Amino acid sequence: MVKYMIVYEFKAVVNKQQTAAIDEAIRTTQFIRNKCLRFWMDNQGVKPYDLNKYTAVLANEFDFADKLNSMARQAAAERVAFAIKRFFDNCKAKIPGKKGYPQFQKNNRSVEYKTSGWKLSEDRKYITFTDKCNIGKVKLKGTYDLHFYASSAEELFPRRHAHQYAQIKRVRIVRRSNGYYIQFCIDAERNIDLQPTGNTIGIDVGLNYFYTDNEGNQVENPRYLRKSEKALKRLQRRVSKKQKGSNNRSYAIKRLGRKHLKVSRQRKDFAVKLARYVVMSNDFVAYEDLKVRNMVCNSRLAKSINDASWSLFTSWLNYFSLVFGKVVVAVPPNYTSQNCSSCGEVVKKSLSVRTHICKCGCILDRDENAARNILAKGSKVTGYLTNTAGSAEINALGQNNLCLVSESLQDKLAG
Repeated sequence: MVKYMIVYEFKAVVNKQQTAAIDEAIRTTQFIRNKCLRFWMDNQGVKPYDLNKYTAVLANEFDFADKLNSMARQAAAERVAFAIKRFFDNCKAKIPGKKGYPQFQKNNRSVEYKTSGWKLSEDRKYITFTDKCNIGKVKLKGTYDLHFYASSAEELFPRRHAHQYAQIKRVRIVRRSNGYYIQFCIDAERNIDLQPTGNTIGIDVGLNYFYTDNEGNQVENPRYLRKSEKALKRLQRRVSKKQKGSNNRSYAIKRLGRKHLKVSRQRKDFAVKLARYVVMSNDFVAYEDLKVRNMVCNSRLAKSINDASWSLFTSWLNYFSLVFGKVVVAVPPNYTSQNCSSCGEVVKKSLSVRTHICKCGCILDRDENAARNILAKGSKVTGYLTNTAGSAEINALGQNNLCLVSESLQDKLAG
């Protein structure tokens, strides 16, 4: 049983008055966030609780801040607390380069409510925002069914302590180039029982192919940005030709934003579906722990690396590993392409050499050789062994869906 937070997103059908009210709420959220950040900069020893209390001070001082729901103001302060925590965590980890010092926000696009300030209709097709921002009743356009989840305290326990059991923890209003969206963050449990497949896979991501596995199977790189680059350049030229501040320029910017949004959605759809397939088809997955942040410093390859979205793919691999109870491990990329997967000998080669040829007689595609080394490294790090056919035999991590050293896969299934 895995407990996690899922996000259901609906398109919001709003009128002009509601659009102006939502924009005002988003600007207020940005104002509160920036004021909390300034409060942290000017005072030493500020804790997250102090930031939450400071939002009440801002509500008393500014009338427009008081219109926003109190929990929405606290959610804005929590964003600052998270940014501060991430900065100090990066400093403690001594990551190279910039540590991500919290910055003032200039173009906020969302406002987040917690368990108050909103109410769902009985048919779950409308949501009403009850604070003083005057957003009002908004129609939800989507296919997700919210009837399975309790939206408020009273639905489960009408008398007392009900807020502790509400399943819809947060509601966000997100502004995008093609309109407004309502996101519901739901605290849910997911129990998916999958029979062990006995398969293992090592993945070497690349630019010619999105990835190559240890058996030589290759997945084509979709290159969504490259395919849309001509249309993006045309739309960008139209923006540059419009007069600044005009309605025509604003409309051209929206068209450009919609095109970029389509590219990002294509990338995410590809990454999610491929990661789900890989995790469901294998009991053990090993991939390279690439430092993409450092790799994009190469100006000749930066656009292609960002277009491939390796980090998005690996993050979904880790997510589905928790959902389906599989083992996914990231291994250091050192010498995965240079070492021979057959004898372990180091065979130096440049990036232009695409075939691995070793004196032991091993001739493989460069990426397939790297994928085999990645799988071997992952097995060594985790204690997960594979037989000569590449199928899983044992696991030393104590995972429920895997076998211990003293039992076989059939024994695990039997009992």
